[in-house]
Amino acid sequence: MDFTATLNEIKTLSIEERIRLVQAIWDTIAVEQGYLDLTEAQKQELDRRINDYEANPNNVMTWEEIKASIKRQ
Repeated sequence: MDFTATLNEIKTLSIEERIRLVQAIWDTIAVEQGYLDLTEAQKQELDRRINDYEANPNNVMTWEEIKASIKRQ
């Protein structure tokens, strides 16, 4: 595989198409790797987020709200 040629071809895709490609690539990696071991810091952060959600289940944003917020920045 000619990595440079492949990358140049990918650059011709729209941003949306490139994002979908990255997601598809990531999905294939996730399937092959299974679950990766988390660091202690990552485990603590996930626990913090779960606890925060359980304490404040209504303090959430929809995906549409998140996208709109990012586009405003």
